[in-house]
Amino acid sequence: MTDTTFPSFKNHFLIALPALKDGIFTHSITYLCEHDEQGAMGIIINRPLDMDVDEILEQLELDGHVYNHQQPVYAGGPVHTDRGFVLHPRDGKQWDASVDVTDTVTLTTSLDILDAIARDCGPRQCLIALGYAGWDAGQLEEELQDNTWLTVPASDHVLFEVDAENKVDAALASLGIHFSQIAPDSGHA
Repeated sequence: MTDTTFPSFKNHFLIALPALKDGIFTHSITYLCEHDEQGAMGIIINRPLDMDVDEILEQLELDGHVYNHQQPVYAGGPVHTDRGFVLHPRDGKQWDASVDVTDTVTLTTSLDILDAIARDCGPRQCLIALGYAGWDAGQLEEELQDNTWLTVPASDHVLFEVDAENKVDAALASLGIHFSQIAPDSGHA
């Protein structure tokens, strides 16, 4: 049975505060796909790699590949960087390995979605990442108490429509602030 008093930040953005200077997480924004008593899992959504979706699809040697997918592939986090994760709007299609994060956002990890994307039959919007960010039970809560992260309710607009370099400020706009206004020793908003 799930504790209904657990303060879950599922479907929130975690914005790294300036004091966090830990490689991939520096000035990052992470979309939390899961957060419960056992831990948390999310995808960093503003770290484009030096490759585009067509390059990934070409490596997979999928039949019927249409070469028009120039959107970037993202470094989703430091865990399982060899695995692909596709965030996309919920579209009613059944993929082999999907989890509905919300009523509007799905996370899919199966090859069938990449095959559909290669043939231009996949979701109209998606964010493809290699790897994910993960936290053990209590770890994220401790980092939040240490003022490592600022949490902001997620927005599908920021997730799918804002370019990588503007995602942090677009998410912070819901709080009426810009990243440059955050002091290095900031606390919770």
